[in-house]
Amino acid sequence: MAESLDLIDRIGTVDRVARIQQEWARERPDVDVRPQGVIGRLHRLGVFLTEELCVVFRKYGLGEGDFDVLAALRRAGAPYERAPGELAEHTMVTTGAMTKRVDRLERAGLVSRRVSDSDGRGRVVALTQEGRELIDRAFSEHMANERRLLDALTEDEAGQLESLLAKWLSVTEGPRG
Repeated sequence: MAESLDLIDRIGTVDRVARIQQEWARERPDVDVRPQGVIGRLHRLGVFLTEELCVVFRKYGLGEGDFDVLAALRRAGAPYERAPGELAEHTMVTTGAMTKRVDRLERAGLVSRRVSDSDGRGRVVALTQEGRELIDRAFSEHMANERRLLDALTEDEAGQLESLLAKWLSVTEGPRG
């Protein structure tokens, strides 16, 4: 708990997580509540960041998963297509949700589906011209939004945080992530 109090002294504020930690430390001094300092703040920050990112996605008529699928197709390079299984590997969208998402994006004219040239049984999902133009505009604004959000930290702080998060994520997800 001393580390949390030290943090409060350094940043000059008691946030919700610090208050919760203080209450638990008072009520359950036998339990180490320090993990809440990291996990609680990451959770709160994650909820906040998701909402801030979704503002841009909604501006373009997209949900978070829709943006992810279009971005994965755009990152594939010309001709901007991937097989559905490959698409799932390059997104944060589950294979179960992929079909519904691709159906919706196809109805919107942002992607098309066709039979694979290399495997007559396989299918390929491809960006349409309209989809490519939309994801290019949305991605530019998305990166500006992420820059705005990250500007609360110095470049050194952002670099340190990125290294720590990459280390932690590699341990929790494993090397393939």
